[in-house]
Amino acid sequence: MENENKNNKNLKIAVVVLAVAAVALAGVFAYVWFDRQSLINDLTVEKEELTEDLINLQGEYSQLSSDNDTLNHHLEVEREKVAQLLDRIKKTDAANRQKIREYEKELGTLRSIMKHYILQIDSLNMVNIALRKDVEKARNEAKESNKKIQELTKTSDEYAKLVEKGSAVKGRGISVIAINKSNKLTDRSSRAVKMKTCLYLVENDIAKRGPMRVYIRVKDPDGILMTNNATNIVEVGGEQIVYTESREVDYQGEEVEVCIYFAPEQGFAKGLYNVEVFTLGGEIGGSELLLK
Repeated sequence: MENENKNNKNLKIAVVVLAVAAVALAGVFAYVWFDRQSLINDLTVEKEELTEDLINLQGEYSQLSSDNDTLNHHLEVEREKVAQLLDRIKKTDAANRQKIREYEKELGTLRSIMKHYILQIDSLNMVNIALRKDVEKARNEAKESNKKIQELTKTSDEYAKLVEKGSAVKGRGISVIAINKSNKLTDRSSRAVKMKTCLYLVENDIAKRGPMRVYIRVKDPDGILMTNNATNIVEVGGEQIVYTESREVDYQGEEVEVCIYFAPEQGFAKGLYNVEVFTLGGEIGGSELLLK
């Protein structure tokens, strides 16, 4: 009996010890489980925050652009890295703490790279603004220069025209008479055999010097041009002009007299003859002859 009581007592003690151990073990398991759940919750929150940060970074990268093709290419590469990291995070278990930490480091690197590109873009924008200002300034200066050149060209053209006009040889004292066979003056058409046109080429210091040909155009009383040679054609001011007769003189800038004779093959008729005098530089003047 004594041994049996002793065994029962030991059994009770063992049961109590086991019960206490079981309760303690359950407490430990409960603590570990709750601690793990808390850790998993924390990691889940970290993953969500990391995912949100990457999405924000992706949006910031999408807003970056530049006029530089090389820089745009680098930005595109970084955008692809962000997209790939975001995809890896979504596929990674939140409990994989090591991976989450690695992704956080990658996020930090991508954010630093983005800041570097922002500085580059800002720098390029500043340079572009400065260049645009320089281009605008150069354009305005070019416009001003062109304006001055046009004004100078216009002035030069005007001076050239004035010089050309001033260098034209002018005539004075144009006279037209008829002479007979005896080389005497006559006003009778039946006696006239030649028409003599005389004038003075006036002095001009800036006129071209050297041989100069003077032309006359004689129109009969009916207004018909008189000429003995149908090939008497000269170009004046881009226009082909038929003339009656001409004569070359040596003009040296000083006044010189010129006389041109014309003897029509068909003779002279009664009436008023009109005579025009000109050079290659243009018309000099004219006169008339009345034959009875």
